Amino acid sequence: MRQIGGVVFDSLALARDNGEVSGSLAVAQMPRLAEYAPAPGGELNCSLRGGRGEDGRLCLWLTLSGQLRLTCQRCLQALELPLQLESRLLLVPAGAAWPDEELVDDSADAIAASAEQSLASLVEEEILLALPLAPRHESCALPVVDGADGRPPSPFAALVRGK
Repeated sequence: MRQIGGVVFDSLALARDNGEVSGSLAVAQMPRLAEYAPAPGGELNCSLRGGRGEDGRLCLWLTLSGQLRLTCQRCLQALELPLQLESRLLLVPAGAAWPDEELVDDSADAIAASAEQSLASLVEEEILLALPLAPRHESCALPVVDGADGRPPSPFAALVRGK
C-alpha cells in the first residue's frame, strides 16, 4: 500500500470530483496522537472518498483501520487498541453558515472546507475524537510500587499514629 502521510488536497475539489485517496499512514506522522502512544509506531489503512451526501451537500467519507499502541491508564503498560473508524464529514465552505441540524444529527460532522487540507492532520483529528477518554485493558492490575507490603505508604498513616 502506498504511503499517503504527506498528501495535501483541496477538500471541495475532492468532493466535487468524487475523488479518492487511499493508502497507509504512519502513526509517527501524527504528532498529537504520538503523545498518547508509548512507542509511536505502526501504520493505519486509510481511505478518503469525496462526493455528495443524500441531501446534495459536499461530503468526505473517511475510513480507517489498524492497531494503535497506547498506554493503559490503569496499569501504565502498553495497550493494543484495534481501530475501525468510519466518518462522514460535511464540508462547510468559507463564509457559509454552519448547519444547525448538526447539533441534532450525529451521522456527520461538519468541518471547514480547505484548499490545502493535510490528510494526516484530518485523520489525526478524527482519531483523537474517537479515542476513549482513559484507554485501559479489560482487566489489569494497578502498577506495583516497591514497599514493605508492595503498596506505597499511605499519607493518612501519619494522622492515625498522631492521635
